[in-house]
Amino acid sequence: MPSRPIALLLFLMPVALLAAPPQKTAPAKPAPAKAGYHIVKEIPIGGEGGWDYLTVDSTARRLYVSHATKVVVVDVDSDTKVGEIANLSGVHGIALALDYGRGYISNGRSSMITIFDLKTLATIGEVKSTGENPDAIMYDPFSYQIFAFNGRSKNATVLEAKTGKVVGTIELGGKPEFATTDLNGKVFVNIEDKSEVVEIGVKDLAVKARWPLAPCEEPSGMAIDRLHHRLLIGCSNKMAAVVNTETGKVVTTVPIGDGVDANAFDPGAKLGFSSNGDGTLTVIKEDTPDHFIVAENVPTRRGARTMALDDKTHKVYLPTAQFGPPPAATAEQPHPRPAILPDSFVILVVSR
Repeated sequence: MPSRPIALLLFLMPVALLAAPPQKTAPAKPAPAKAGYHIVKEIPIGGEGGWDYLTVDSTARRLYVSHATKVVVVDVDSDTKVGEIANLSGVHGIALALDYGRGYISNGRSSMITIFDLKTLATIGEVKSTGENPDAIMYDPFSYQIFAFNGRSKNATVLEAKTGKVVGTIELGGKPEFATTDLNGKVFVNIEDKSEVVEIGVKDLAVKARWPLAPCEEPSGMAIDRLHHRLLIGCSNKMAAVVNTETGKVVTTVPIGDGVDANAFDPGAKLGFSSNGDGTLTVIKEDTPDHFIVAENVPTRRGARTMALDDKTHKVYLPTAQFGPPPAATAEQPHPRPAILPDSFVILVVSR
């Protein structure tokens, strides 16, 4: 066969052979895996009335739930009610002084603090608050003291956990909401009407610092990452603010659901939680101490605005109920809350 010109041979070659070899591209990064939280079961409680805070004793495997005029106590391994502390007045929160086998309950309506035995659940006594409407209440193991935060009088009553004796009152300069401790001499409390955090020194019971939380508005829930010195604070304008407890600066914010009233932090999983009254649980991943992202928004139920985290099982407990239509508005209650249907009160258990 006669030879052909090189140009003609190139013309006759398939186009694919003339094309440049394909470039290898890096594989697409997979989307971040969701935390995978969901409602795994319900614990029926029943009865009538509203609720506020709840807390878990991970060692004794007990869950303490405020409900109307009592605190209901549930065994979280068997999901059975084991007892209650009754005859309370406007119960809000429960603090567990495990060092002394005592529990402390804040009664907002009577401004009393009820002391009970953690083993028997028997009432030991009552102490009059030095302020009005004690709401959030917590135990600080570093100072062996109970801190009860009085919403109406804008101060905190401090008690000796061993005896229940009042040892001081701290003026806060605003309406306190939730609080926590760094276990190293500092207590932090949200000031709702000032949109700030107050740092309290537990040795001299004095305010040490005030930190503005802008753009956070009306802070309510609070949790702490003690290892990295970060507070996770739930805000009424659908965001959570992350605050550096060494500098007092807001380092970042993340979007959350509407109607937050509690936050929690799981140090082992590096996850924060925001329980929202709109029926969502926002799960927040801590990538670094200054970088937090929303891992997922878990559907819960309307009204599940407070919660407790079991450090042992990593389960989240959220109280809620079924609701009927609200009562008619009055001059005293222009925007009444929906009625709670009798015997519909439950604890939702959320886990992976």
